[in-house]
Amino acid sequence: MGVGERALVDNTNSHRFELTVDGALAALVTYSLRPAGVITFLHTETEPAFEGQGLGGAVARGVLDDARRRGLLVRPACPFIRGWISRHPEYADLVDPDWTAPADPA
Repeated sequence: MGVGERALVDNTNSHRFELTVDGALAALVTYSLRPAGVITFLHTETEPAFEGQGLGGAVARGVLDDARRRGLLVRPACPFIRGWISRHPEYADLVDPDWTAPADPA
């Protein structure tokens, strides 16, 4: 089964990016935006009905491309976004050099 029409929207009122597929919410990334031009990605979630369709990667690429377009530095507090950046080094330049990743739980 193929993935339908996708749209990524910045829902600024809810502080989250929403990826829809054929109008249905499929994935989201919550964030906080600081006036200093820094966006912190807090949490990534894919709706169960859409898991396994590559939408996590699509939403990660979309939010990072948006940050690049807007000239924002990124703080990837979300483990998914942090891991995605580590596998896609072309986005490493977006990471705020003053940011330190939280320690992973034991």
